Formats: sequence, C-alpha cells, structure tokens
Amino acid sequence: MTASRDLLIDAFGRIRETVHEVVDGLTPDELAERLDDGANSIAWLVWHLTRVQDDHISDVAGTDEVWASRDWSERFALPFSERATGYGQSAKDVAKVAGVSGELLAEYHDAVHDRTVEYLGTLKAADFAHVIDGSWSPPVTLGVRLVSVVSDDLQHVGQAAFIRGVLERR
Repeated sequence: MTASRDLLIDAFGRIRETVHEVVDGLTPDELAERLDDGANSIAWLVWHLTRVQDDHISDVAGTDEVWASRDWSERFALPFSERATGYGQSAKDVAKVAGVSGELLAEYHDAVHDRTVEYLGTLKAADFAHVIDGSWSPPVTLGVRLVSVVSDDLQHVGQAAFIRGVLERR
C-alpha cells in the first residue's frame, strides 16, 4: 500500500459518492435543465467529468476507454464523436446531452470508477514521479496528472450539486 495511491482511491470514491447524490431521483428533464442558455446541465457535467476521467485514466493506464470498449457510447446515443469528452463544446452542444437518465449516468461513472481504482491498485510509490508529458514546464508526472483529474472532477461534480440545489429550491 502507498499513501498516495490510498489517498487517490479515497478521492475518486468521494467523487463517485457525490455523482450518485447529484443524479439520484432526478428525471432526465431535470438532469438536462440549464439555469440559462449558456449554462451547463447536471447531465452534461456528470457526463463530461466521467468522460475526462475515462479518457485520462485510460491514457496513462494504456487501456481502451470504457466509453468505447463497453458500448456506453451507443447507450448514451449522443450526437458527438466517440472521442468527445466535452472539452471545447459549445452551449448548443451542452443542450444536446438530453434524455439521459440518472441511472445511466451513475452506471457509466461506476464503470469508469471501477477501472480507475483497478488501475490505481497497480501503482507503486515510484510510479507517481514518472514523467508522462515532457512538453510542459515543469514536465507532468503521473501523480500530477491524477491530481489534475481529481481536481477537475471535484469542480464539475460541485457545479452539478449547486445546480441541483437551485432546482430543488425552485
């Protein structure tokens, strides 16, 4: 066991718990609701944060993304490229993440979470210092990349929780 690995497993577990709390009991219409025409929806935020985690973890693990390899792309039936993660998408694209159930979002997130924890379980303390992208200054290590994914996911799941709170107060 390594302290870094255990902390990351805990952090990703907290993201998973909050994803479930955010989508639980909401209808597809509520999940797709946007506070204004330029805002993200809960459905888009949860899809995006899960796609980013899936993309980044599969990249460092050297595995196929769960999204493409386990037919999630077909199950969601979104009008995007199979490689889309949400980066650079417009407000019009955000609106296209509609008709998606909370159960589907949570199931996809669970599949990615399981893959993430499985990968983290293989890491040794020295692995976190391995440079995975030397094009940055300083170069990006595996540890930095994993913390970056946690940070991004926590921000987005927090945004989704905020939106849920606004919707519940309406």
